[in-house]
Amino acid sequence: MSDSFRDDQHITRDPAYRVVAPDDFPAMIEVDRYETRSDAFDGIIGATHDHFWDPFNPVYLDYTTPFDVTKEYIMPPERVPELQSAVGDRLDEGQKIRLANNITRFRMSGILHGEQGALSLSASLCDILLDPGAQEYAANQAREEARHVAGFGRYIKARWGTPYPCSPELGRFLNEIVLSPIVYKKLVGMQIMLEGLAMGAFADTYAYTRDPLLKRLVQLVMTDEAFHHKFGKIWADRTLPNLTPEEHDKVEDWAAHVFESLLFNLTSISQRPYIYEEFGLDPKWVREAIRERFGSNSRKNSMKESTNLFRVLVKTLLKAGIITERTHHVYSPWLDIEELHGEGDSMIGDAVAAEGIEFLREINRKRRGGQRLVG
Repeated sequence: MSDSFRDDQHITRDPAYRVVAPDDFPAMIEVDRYETRSDAFDGIIGATHDHFWDPFNPVYLDYTTPFDVTKEYIMPPERVPELQSAVGDRLDEGQKIRLANNITRFRMSGILHGEQGALSLSASLCDILLDPGAQEYAANQAREEARHVAGFGRYIKARWGTPYPCSPELGRFLNEIVLSPIVYKKLVGMQIMLEGLAMGAFADTYAYTRDPLLKRLVQLVMTDEAFHHKFGKIWADRTLPNLTPEEHDKVEDWAAHVFESLLFNLTSISQRPYIYEEFGLDPKWVREAIRERFGSNSRKNSMKESTNLFRVLVKTLLKAGIITERTHHVYSPWLDIEELHGEGDSMIGDAVAAEGIEFLREINRKRRGGQRLVG
């Protein structure tokens, strides 16, 4: 193994997560390798059929479901901070609907780009994971991320035609974890942090959206994401307890740095100025109007909601064992860490995903029984 792909650099203490360089294909066809398969991932691989869905089959998702984005709010207007501030006073009802739905378009576009990042990252793991079971799981996740890209791509096309560009902060984060040669950054970045953000965003959308197509789409995606998160939890359970203090600090500090960067930038108005400029609004004025309406603690107050994506992210890191007293100070200004500790291991969206799996089991049971399932 080359110096750039030493296990100690990648913090892969468990044999199931051993890696080789992406150009070391000879290691993949070593005879002994095929006999070293871990069974750690067999459960989540074997459950794939329980949450299979096809974004191109109307039995699962009907993209002809009517919804007029020029006349109806996709998300309730009371959940759009801009409309609760002086910004709303400058707009007529039609403009308010368009602004609110364009903000939703921005968020759905971010999810689409995030799913593409997860697809590319999962595919890259197939080139380096040495354990056949871990490699099969990564390939399986790549397939599921591909249908998420297809699903959100079709949704955005049905409602707006095209997505918005990837925001600078999200693009920076995705670029870092997809292209990083450091495996712990790939696994923590995608399976724990990106999946935590996604589950929060999906749970919030599912709870409040008025678009039945979007509600069903995010539920189906959540049935997959619940299993993707388990892959990261297996890594955390098998790896973190065996790290040296220095290694744990490295993982913990990187996660804290990413959290702060995402918190202050990911949903910032500065990431989407073109949305406001379309209405003749100065983005800086919009930011001040929102700040005047909600005060300096608006971000902290929003994180009290169980579906807030950053709250879900912090709980995910905490339950994985990545947050310790060393870095409590990074998160405690925004959340009650002890309260999160006391909430148990269940994650927001688990119940929604479970309901979605039952929905899919019924459809797939009919499919396996030979019934015709095309529209």
